[in-house]
Amino acid sequence: MKLWGGRFEGGPSEVFERFSGSLDFDKKLLDADCRGSQAFARGLQRAAILTAEECATLVWAFEQIRVDAREPGFFDGASDEDVHTLVIRKLRERVGGVADKIHTGRSRNEQVSLDVRIWVREEIDSVLDLLVRVMDALVAMARKYPAAVVPGYTHVRRAQAVLWPHYLLAYFEMFARDHERFSQARARANVLPLGSGALAGSGFPFDRDAMAKDLGFDSITRNSMDVSADRDFALDFLYAASLTMLHLSRLAEDWILYSSEEFGWLDLGDGVTSGSSLMPQKKNPDSLELIRGKTGRVFGDLTSLFVTMKGLPTTYNRDMQEDKEPLFTGAAQLTASLEMMQVVIESTQLNPCKPAAAAAEGWVVATDLAEALARAGTPFHTAHQLVGKLVLESVKQGKKPADWTAEELVAFAPEFNADMAKLLDPSEGMKSRELPGGTGPGTVARSIQDAEARLRQWKR
Repeated sequence: MKLWGGRFEGGPSEVFERFSGSLDFDKKLLDADCRGSQAFARGLQRAAILTAEECATLVWAFEQIRVDAREPGFFDGASDEDVHTLVIRKLRERVGGVADKIHTGRSRNEQVSLDVRIWVREEIDSVLDLLVRVMDALVAMARKYPAAVVPGYTHVRRAQAVLWPHYLLAYFEMFARDHERFSQARARANVLPLGSGALAGSGFPFDRDAMAKDLGFDSITRNSMDVSADRDFALDFLYAASLTMLHLSRLAEDWILYSSEEFGWLDLGDGVTSGSSLMPQKKNPDSLELIRGKTGRVFGDLTSLFVTMKGLPTTYNRDMQEDKEPLFTGAAQLTASLEMMQVVIESTQLNPCKPAAAAAEGWVVATDLAEALARAGTPFHTAHQLVGKLVLESVKQGKKPADWTAEELVAFAPEFNADMAKLLDPSEGMKSRELPGGTGPGTVARSIQDAEARLRQWKR
């Protein structure tokens, strides 16, 4: 059964049927399609195109199709062109000729846009929940190790000491921005396209605002041609998904390194690691490596849809059928990766002595010393040079910061004073970094409280 065909003397070739069919992937939209059609049926009744009895019959039949579709084997043997054709066939099997009225004044262009918008909206709700769970796990880990000192890195070289919670909150902020991006993407998707027709608007007096309210949309679209041409909302989703995957991938990379024997900071849980078929000693970070690997797939999904849309003339073109597979696969990889990362964080243990030792033996205190000299009146450039010479001398002598006494420090350069020796302990220097956003203990404690407040708000 086709939704078109009167203009044609012959049917499509078997090759074209196979080439253009989309049921194998757009069947994900069945539930959204039925709900959208239920709302449209009510719109047809308001426009006096359906009687109350016809509307009730159609709404009931769509509900039955929704229920049936949850049963295994529902799609077995279906050869329909797409999910919309399948739904109409199932509808006609249940209610007969009244099914033919459901497309009065409705184009498949706006129907597809509606279905995908509903699907995206609900997928975003799932992603927002998963992001909150990941951020919750980060904050819980920060609470578990409130005073742990670790080296912060630039160029993969020890740079300055920070608190472990400060490091974790850096990723919290990344995921918080992702949460904001998905919320914005949801708002742009949550606009009702029904009433747009194929491209010129409907010729029937539909109450578009009533249909929007019926389906939980915030507003209605403003231009019917734009509706037919638009896949920005799908690109918004995939862009937000790509950035979230980028952040997950960077966290995965960090923890792959930090859990290695060379670092020894982290112990990953047995439930998120695997062994080797040959080497009995191995405990591999496969979960994190897979997150890192899947990131490229989501980037590819975004690129795929970008390239599909870049040269299309306004308005609808069949190329746009190619929006669904990258959208669906990108969403699947994202949600799976967020679920995995939550479990990884919750099952990972920090070995605080290892990063503390790395901070103590490296010269992560150098900036603290230079800034102390500057606060005491030494020009910063001069202070920078003095501390650089101290580091060089330490390298030559094989001395760690803690090996220097207050007397030796003062003897090295008169600009130093005995009180500055305490800054040779990495945990001391960070106490000067209490500006908002810094790694000072007081600031970090307040940042954790702020993160928890945001989480409570998002959970509500």
